[in-house]
Amino acid sequence: MSDLETGPQLLQETIKKRRRGRPPKALSGHSETRQALLSAGVAALTEKGFSATGIEEILRKVDVPKGSFYHYFKSKEAFGVELIELYASYFSAKLDRIFLDEALTPMQRLHYFIEDAVTGMQRFDFSRGCLVGNLGQEMGALPPAYRSLLIEVFLDWQGRTSACLTAAVEAGEISPNIDCHATAEFFWIGWEGAVLRAKLEQSEVPLRQFAKGFFAGITQ
Repeated sequence: MSDLETGPQLLQETIKKRRRGRPPKALSGHSETRQALLSAGVAALTEKGFSATGIEEILRKVDVPKGSFYHYFKSKEAFGVELIELYASYFSAKLDRIFLDEALTPMQRLHYFIEDAVTGMQRFDFSRGCLVGNLGQEMGALPPAYRSLLIEVFLDWQGRTSACLTAAVEAGEISPNIDCHATAEFFWIGWEGAVLRAKLEQSEVPLRQFAKGFFAGITQ
């Protein structure tokens, strides 16, 4: 789905949760700076991707002196790994918040996910997409280790979506003949393409078109 477009506060909470315990008082400033760099990094990668994002650009955004990056991260590659893991944690929490919402039926949850994504991309004038999707498109220029990380993230999202579809089957909202696993995989393959097209056209239309076709296919 799309970038940190829908939850800056949730992102900050995710960054904090990834820290183990409270840092010593002397290190609190170091920790805050590190968090700021991670937040700026996620925003940059959702907008421009990894190859086009320079470390100096990120340092400027958080007002960190040039050359200080390596006090916080071993390398740009290591920084990228943390960004992938951070975004994956953020987005998994978001999917759980939506797909496990018992106030909605399973199908309503899927529709809500679409609406939330549209609203989020609109908030940033369709300048930001999905960090994982962006990196997948430039995989040829990325460290080979990123490939397995990105695949694992997609599989995680597909699993959560499959569970929501299974709940829809159990609720009688969609046919029991639907292969929920394959349908979830189809959703994410198509959804990532729709996000890319929405960013390209700066329009919600591709998102709406994909959603219309997807829901028509599982509710016939």
